Amino acid sequence: MAIGAVISHRNFTSFISSGRIHKPEQDTTYQRAEKLSFSSAQHVHRNMYSEKLYSLKKIHFVSGYWNAISSHGVHLSTIPQESKKFQIRNHRRIARCNWIKPEQLKHNSIFNRQPRHTTINRIRANYKSEEYDVAGTDLDSLVVSSEGGASEAVLVGEIQETNQFPKRWVIVLLCFSAFLLCNMDRVNMSIAILPMSKEFNWNSATVGLIQSSFFWGYLLTQIVGGIWADKIGGKQVLGFGVIWWSVATVLTPIAAKIGLPFLLVMRAFMGIGEGVAMPAMNNILSKWIPVSERSRSLALVYSGMYLGSVIGLGISPILIQKFAWPSVFYSFGSLGSVWFAFWLAKAHSSPTDDPELSAEEKKYILGGSVSKEPVTEIPWRLILSKAPVWALIVSHFCHNWGTFILLTWMPTYYNQVLKFNLTESGLLCVLPWLTMAVFANIGGWIADTLVSRGFSITTVRKIMQSIGFLGPAFFLTQLSRVKTPAMAVLCMACSQGSDAFSQSGLYSNHQDIGPRYAGVLLGLSNTAGVLAGVFGTAATGYILQNGTWDDVFKVAVVLYLIGTLVWNLFSTGEKILD
Repeated sequence: MAIGAVISHRNFTSFISSGRIHKPEQDTTYQRAEKLSFSSAQHVHRNMYSEKLYSLKKIHFVSGYWNAISSHGVHLSTIPQESKKFQIRNHRRIARCNWIKPEQLKHNSIFNRQPRHTTINRIRANYKSEEYDVAGTDLDSLVVSSEGGASEAVLVGEIQETNQFPKRWVIVLLCFSAFLLCNMDRVNMSIAILPMSKEFNWNSATVGLIQSSFFWGYLLTQIVGGIWADKIGGKQVLGFGVIWWSVATVLTPIAAKIGLPFLLVMRAFMGIGEGVAMPAMNNILSKWIPVSERSRSLALVYSGMYLGSVIGLGISPILIQKFAWPSVFYSFGSLGSVWFAFWLAKAHSSPTDDPELSAEEKKYILGGSVSKEPVTEIPWRLILSKAPVWALIVSHFCHNWGTFILLTWMPTYYNQVLKFNLTESGLLCVLPWLTMAVFANIGGWIADTLVSRGFSITTVRKIMQSIGFLGPAFFLTQLSRVKTPAMAVLCMACSQGSDAFSQSGLYSNHQDIGPRYAGVLLGLSNTAGVLAGVFGTAATGYILQNGTWDDVFKVAVVLYLIGTLVWNLFSTGEKILD
């Protein structure tokens, strides 16, 4: 425990050890404390106190003088300057305790006579943890209590973080909610496209074109968003992105009724806004989150995307049946303005920009996170010369091919192959995404636990990403063998659940290998991922015109296997870019 130490009555003499105090004939006594070892620990009982003088057993000081103790108070004699402080070593902790003033002892000390019930007494102390180096932290007190003949001392620290929710996790939750809205606004088209295609008489190729048009804009802003976030800060970039895509979502029904070209442009505009979200988020968390919390914080944020899919796919069919398909876009898009108000009030691009952040939390974040020098120039040649960067790019492409196919085409698969109606298609699509939300957080905790237990970051990233590749590949191959819709849905859920381990694999790796350029690195790799979405989504439509769903899944499985091979050969968890 970095901010406090508990000393039971069995080891209370780590602070109070045996020593002799001579009772004088007069009220003033001078006693020099002897240097004694901690091995002579003894219990301290209430009967050690007398009416006028309370003797302390075996007090151990490294240096210093103990001054006169009388029934009327404690008087300090002249003490050498170098002996004003004493040090007590107990296990791995070092406590630097100030000498006690008479007025402190008069009102709040272990020398005052107390009632026979449990008592609490306080001694002012400065406490320093070797492990966390919280130098200068002013601890509230050393609490001494006794009950039933037993004594206990507790060194209580005043750490503001224990009294309020950590600000870094406020940032994480705001990013989580932004990503929840991101996927709500993205997947609503997967449900709305079914009634829209009937109303506007679109075939499978046109539906594939509409679905892929989102990625045209999404592709454009990946690298640009990363550069922008690394240079001016993630708060401005993510706020811009949410407002932009929310407006585009609201305008989608109007564009669809005007004509197909306008709809394609509006979907591309929506992609522009969502394209900056991941690089901006990665930049913010690289500054706010220490490495010991990296996997689970990223897993929580990305689980917002999955829960956004759950909410979007679950609510969209209900809204469409009651209010027609345009209501989905109007209702989901309007939520962005609510989020933006909270974002402006609470978020900051880095801990150094937040005036409300406690000093203790700021020390913890900056002590375990990356250097905060602003990025002025992107070393493109250096970045592109590193094999782990290319492992990220290739693996991201292979991963997103399968992920985006499931994201955009799953309701159609349920409707055409499993013969579910619109409502059933939307509700059953919820299960795989809900599974991803759960397993993403499980994977994050597992990854951080492995790191804390001594596994290298490289090993942890390779394990988690291998699960994220091989799991979906296995379960997609089982889809052609299942005989019932329930088993097909189960295979989809297991595929997506194992896919979620990627959040603790390649999606955490950008901050590992180049924390200062986390936004740019994610922009680079996610550009490849977006290309997979563009080509994969559009190619699926053409494959279905000439082939079957088995052909669609086989392509995804091959790419998963390629990604596994590349990742395990060339990736690393070590920092390669300063």
